[in-house]
Amino acid sequence: MEQTYYIRETEPQDLPAILEIMNESILNSTAIYDEEPRNLAYCAHWLENQRKQGMPVFSCLRGQATVGYGTYGQFRPKYGYRFTVEHSVYVDEFHRGAGIGQMLLSALIERAQNDGLHRMIAGIDAENHGSIRFHEKNGFIQVGHLKEVGFKFGRFLDLVFLQLDLSNH
Repeated sequence: MEQTYYIRETEPQDLPAILEIMNESILNSTAIYDEEPRNLAYCAHWLENQRKQGMPVFSCLRGQATVGYGTYGQFRPKYGYRFTVEHSVYVDEFHRGAGIGQMLLSALIERAQNDGLHRMIAGIDAENHGSIRFHEKNGFIQVGHLKEVGFKFGRFLDLVFLQLDLSNH
């Protein structure tokens, strides 16, 4: 019997799989501009902080296996930015292309709208054309291109910002 994917709030038992997804992105891509793998204590602290701040962390599961996660957090730490969030969506390398990213992004957008937020920001490596197209397909528009602000794998990286108007989405 084929198992379907579903989204739910992240639970502590999801963290080992989230850690694997996170570290795969750190070690093999420019999706995360960190270079050192994280550990389970980091993930537990991150989840606790997200919950304390009232920020969502969603897991996508197939059966009992966590195959993706998505979250958002305050865009900048100043009070004036309180209606703007920056989101992240990551999918296990073996489940990409199955619509999981869309499910997670849709859940995040719905939650942001329900939370009364105004804008959602995506910060994406400029060479990640697939992610940029994905976001544009979902109504995000490119609003900025920062040259050589990141550094990873021995080279400088450009970062693009896209934003979504949550009130008109």
